[in-house]
Amino acid sequence: MTRILIVDDDPHLLRALTIALGARGYQTSPAPAAPTALQAAATTAPDLAVIDLGLPDLDGINIVESLRGWSTAPIIVLSARHDETAKINSLDAGADDYVTKPFGMGELLARIRAALRRATPADEQPLITTAAFTIDLAAKRVTTPSGEIRLPPPPRTGRRAGVRRGQ
Repeated sequence: MTRILIVDDDPHLLRALTIALGARGYQTSPAPAAPTALQAAATTAPDLAVIDLGLPDLDGINIVESLRGWSTAPIIVLSARHDETAKINSLDAGADDYVTKPFGMGELLARIRAALRRATPADEQPLITTAAFTIDLAAKRVTTPSGEIRLPPPPRTGRRAGVRRGQ
């Protein structure tokens, strides 16, 4: 199960995010303040963090920097700060994305899915093996017990094959 750390001092938003993400199969660790957030992150390393910048005890950028010091998990900043400087500072501190409040839950969920997709390591050997054949996706090769199957080249795009420009 994917673990998401949610850091926001607004109890209503924290509860709404916890419920919405939990309903979609994510395990959440809600944290209303910096010490709770850092303790939760250290206890159960999150797969992704959603962090508000405007916390009462510490600026969210400090949490981003702290997490980035030991974690490669994606970080999405969720903030009411709309100015470009806040966005730049967050991204430079190590955030992977920035969503401004108010926001749509659908958009936030899509950004979470995208960040998790990018964070998932690719298979080192992308092979599909069955009893009848093996497909090597990296080499674009199909082999069977009787040998390699020659595949046709991919279709050409743009202009039609065999027709030159100006004809």
